[in-house]
Amino acid sequence: MSTAEEVEKRRTFGIISHPDAGKTTLTEKLLLFGGAIQTAGAVKNNKIKKTATSDFMEIEKQRGISVATSVMAFNYQDKQINILDTPGHKDFAEDTFRTLTAVDSVILVIDVANGVEAQTERLMEVCRMRKTPVIIFINKLDRDGKESFDLLDELEEKLKIKVCPLTWPIGMGDRFKGVYNIYTKSLNLFSSNKTGISDDIQSFTDLTSPELDEIIGEEAAVELREEIEMIDGVYDAFNKDTYLSGDVAPVFFGSAVNNFGVQELLNTFCDISPSPRGRDTDLKRIEPADSKFSGFVFKIHANLDPKHRDRIAFLRIVSGVFHRNTFYNHVRLGKKIKFANPTSFMAQDKSVIEKAYPGDVVGLYDSGNFKIGDTLNEGEKFSFKGIPSFSPEIFMELENLDPMKSKQMEKGIRQLLDEGVAQLFIQQPGSRKIVGTVGQLQFEVINYRLEHEYGAKCRFVPKNYFKACWITTDNQEQLTAFKRAKSNYIALDKDENLVFLAETPFLLQMAEQDYPDLTFHKTSEFKLEE
Repeated sequence: MSTAEEVEKRRTFGIISHPDAGKTTLTEKLLLFGGAIQTAGAVKNNKIKKTATSDFMEIEKQRGISVATSVMAFNYQDKQINILDTPGHKDFAEDTFRTLTAVDSVILVIDVANGVEAQTERLMEVCRMRKTPVIIFINKLDRDGKESFDLLDELEEKLKIKVCPLTWPIGMGDRFKGVYNIYTKSLNLFSSNKTGISDDIQSFTDLTSPELDEIIGEEAAVELREEIEMIDGVYDAFNKDTYLSGDVAPVFFGSAVNNFGVQELLNTFCDISPSPRGRDTDLKRIEPADSKFSGFVFKIHANLDPKHRDRIAFLRIVSGVFHRNTFYNHVRLGKKIKFANPTSFMAQDKSVIEKAYPGDVVGLYDSGNFKIGDTLNEGEKFSFKGIPSFSPEIFMELENLDPMKSKQMEKGIRQLLDEGVAQLFIQQPGSRKIVGTVGQLQFEVINYRLEHEYGAKCRFVPKNYFKACWITTDNQEQLTAFKRAKSNYIALDKDENLVFLAETPFLLQMAEQDYPDLTFHKTSEFKLEE
């Protein structure tokens, strides 16, 4: 198969949602249809809830939330599907934002009872910024929730995107009979099947047929006919091009936990979703068809397998073909590196691959060479853009509770920060470590992982900072004066960039006024512009 054909068969997408909307359950059911797993882990077995395949970190199992981005691949209908399951919890939004740089489209999961929530709006903002095509899956139809038309109005209003229903529910909660597939003109009758694959699907092109009344009951049939007629009158017919340009979102209804409505979603996704897309660099736009290999690191995960102190960099391939045991340019370090055991993923199951194509996500064993945003390529020197760190919202000083474990603490905190879980700022005198995050939960994760993976115990002491701002300037004299005046609020990040830890919005504003030649950056994106 040619490289162009390999690229065309790939579909790389992220699943995003507010916590508890059913994202991880949907991921699992997609894997079930792809034959990647034989039975869904959501089923209660001997009263013990098996953990979802993609939640492989111990703290995730304990808390029942996804805090690390998992990468899973499977084949379905001659397509290679690459799923990036993202953290739903708002404290890990930054990890999700970075993951969205590595996907070509998104499935957004909405809880039928809760509708659009704050985290969903923020995630959708990132998709709109990047013009990422979005499919919406309205979940938990086996429970009572908001009326379907009200939900569609809410989606358009809050997510600022046009919608186009491609399936439609017949009732909900106790009255839930199934879904009518507008896209393929077929009827799927609801049956609860939590572990296997349901196949009660009937082709049904004529909704006026009396047979519909016999199958779902007269009242439900009348209601369905009326609602489909309203959809035809209110919503434009589905247009693949407007979906691909990010201007309209197809909507599907179902119940992921009961494995219902998922197959319609997956089949249509394979039919309409984009194959791998190009990415912008500081030099030019790189397209999948370009012959030379290139890719970028969007995530780093230490101790994927706690038994083997491994650290893996997740590389999204943008162009060309990646080959095992081949030297590639590490652009930031300015040196060539080759990889003996590049891996593909089925959650925590990993297998060594010989080559990979645009759209694929490859795991590279890393001894500390990589940081998030790094570019690997052959040929010209360029860096991919758009993988920034954001200024944290919560700051705490890290205190080591066991001086005998200082080395373990140092190694652990550096590795965890390289994963992008949090940011580290070193203050002098005394090399005090200030850890910044966008949410409180990240401190719990760091604490837990330092103790259980590195054997180091710590505590966090709150610090009263408003924002961390990266400083750049051509006026060294003004910078020296600023550092002297604000010495207690100056720190270095892990790359030794100068950072101002502002205590309040007012003090930041005053610094900007008093030192006009200094630029205070709210994200680390400036590093890519140098």
